[in-house]
Amino acid sequence: MIVELDGRLLRRGDAAYEDARIDAIWNGRATTREPAAIVRARTIEDVQAAVRYAAREGLRIGIRSGGHSFVATGVRQDALLIDLSALNSIEVDTATRQARVQPGARAGEANAVLDKHGLVFPVGHYPTVGLGGFLIGGGYGWNSRKLGPGVLNIIAADIVLADGSLVHADDESHPDLMWAVRGAGPGFFGVVVCYHLRVHPAYSQVLRSVMTFPEELRDQVLAWSYEVLPETSRSLEIAGKTMWQPGIDRPVTMLIGVGFVADESADEIYRAFESCPFRDDALSLSERVPSSIADLHAVAEAGMPKGWRYALDGVWTSAPVAEVLDAGRSTLASVPNADSFLFWMLWGGYPTREDACWSTQGHLYFSPNSVWTDPADDLRMEQWAHSSLDAFAEIDLGGQFSDCNAADRPTHGLEPEQAARLEKLREVYDPDRRFVSYLRPEESTTALGRHLRSR
Repeated sequence: MIVELDGRLLRRGDAAYEDARIDAIWNGRATTREPAAIVRARTIEDVQAAVRYAAREGLRIGIRSGGHSFVATGVRQDALLIDLSALNSIEVDTATRQARVQPGARAGEANAVLDKHGLVFPVGHYPTVGLGGFLIGGGYGWNSRKLGPGVLNIIAADIVLADGSLVHADDESHPDLMWAVRGAGPGFFGVVVCYHLRVHPAYSQVLRSVMTFPEELRDQVLAWSYEVLPETSRSLEIAGKTMWQPGIDRPVTMLIGVGFVADESADEIYRAFESCPFRDDALSLSERVPSSIADLHAVAEAGMPKGWRYALDGVWTSAPVAEVLDAGRSTLASVPNADSFLFWMLWGGYPTREDACWSTQGHLYFSPNSVWTDPADDLRMEQWAHSSLDAFAEIDLGGQFSDCNAADRPTHGLEPEQAARLEKLREVYDPDRRFVSYLRPEESTTALGRHLRSR
């Protein structure tokens, strides 16, 4: 035992090891990968000591922030898992509209602190999402269409590098590090122990509208929402869901419009959404209901409780909507149970920036979300979430780091040019490949992974 990690280092076989391993996995469909050891860091110095320990022991390093990764990317076989969940401080400077947040801080916690100061940030859609993985993987959060994804609101970062040193990076002092922090996701070659973020004035109102349509209007409704997107205010977060609903014997399709009222009126924000030509055919209609980020978090959390089994995936695409619907027809028609859904995220896109490696996106994110509780259903549910997307091969632009499972359905989260530059920087900052990178098919421990390897 090394003194600097006394009480924080758990080796495989220690009494508290398995509890710490499972605690690092939010998904009830837990991986069987077993790290060689786990460090439950309490300070930045703990993180530095853990990185130096890994170098001495010849261990690779995985990172856990909030533990909300659906595939437990940081939990890697025979690696050292550095658990950052206790590094969760949040500090706000109202004068500069900046916040210092540690990676273990959760979206709900950050929102509550900012709200007290009359400020907002595009935090994750689920309150328990840790900001560490959320930010470095892109950060598609509430009102990101207007404020930009979280990753583009990072001003600076404090980073522990592969040699255990701590650097404060910004665009002037360490432009390459900042470029990589903005979007490298699980492929980053260091440990971000603090993010310095740009935050924004609070909204005067948050409103939520929902239109629910019968199955026979599904394709028309989704097509209309896709085609009207260029005319839709960026202050409206608009998405579709195809899912089962209690009391209805066929799947329904919902259009959800969340309006963030700041520099536009509610009428301006909702003008395109409320022009829906199928509005009079809706099974139910809820319009401009006053809400808050905390209310939105509560709705999201109720639909995806901790400890249930989850398999998520998705493809970015900008193809004509007829091609999207054709590729997605089987997925849309086979939502497997009452808790699962197809998420139709209407994004619109942001241009690639020179100061950020974050790049892969499209106008639409087509995302099957499998939700279940019985392990006997694992293969069927995983196949719907992952294998059904094979039909998008011709129009698939890539996936989101927060959802995709590259071990079971290989995909990319960066454009080729950005991915190549990232690997060149890895040679500079982590030449010994101390930090683990993206999951590989041989690392899958899912039922689908076993099925694919057996073929």
